[in-house]
Amino acid sequence: MSERKSQSGSVLPIISFDDFLKVDIRLGTIIQAQVFEDARKAAYQLWIDFGEPLGVKKSSAQITKHYALGELIGRRVAAVVNFEPKQIGKFMSEVLTLGFPDRNGEVVLVGVDRNAPDGGKLF
Repeated sequence: MSERKSQSGSVLPIISFDDFLKVDIRLGTIIQAQVFEDARKAAYQLWIDFGEPLGVKKSSAQITKHYALGELIGRRVAAVVNFEPKQIGKFMSEVLTLGFPDRNGEVVLVGVDRNAPDGGKLF
């Protein structure tokens, strides 16, 4: 299998299209957000609605540098929905909310620029 360097310089394997299809990335709407008091690094607890049949899933996200709680409600985000849930303190994070690093390594959320239904799968 071939390899390529990532932005951070680490070597990543080239994957097949079938490998890509194993990652289930869906569009959702944040319906609730609160400060994650027990997190080691500043984070929010998010409740994201992915529509039917997935419903509402929880996520821990270290996005406090660019996003205030009040601006998160109603925001459309992309998340990996088929990871195993991860226990973070007393909170069970069920999905991985996706973002890109800014120049300082802080997370900028992935979103959409047109209307698309909650639960839509990335392809």
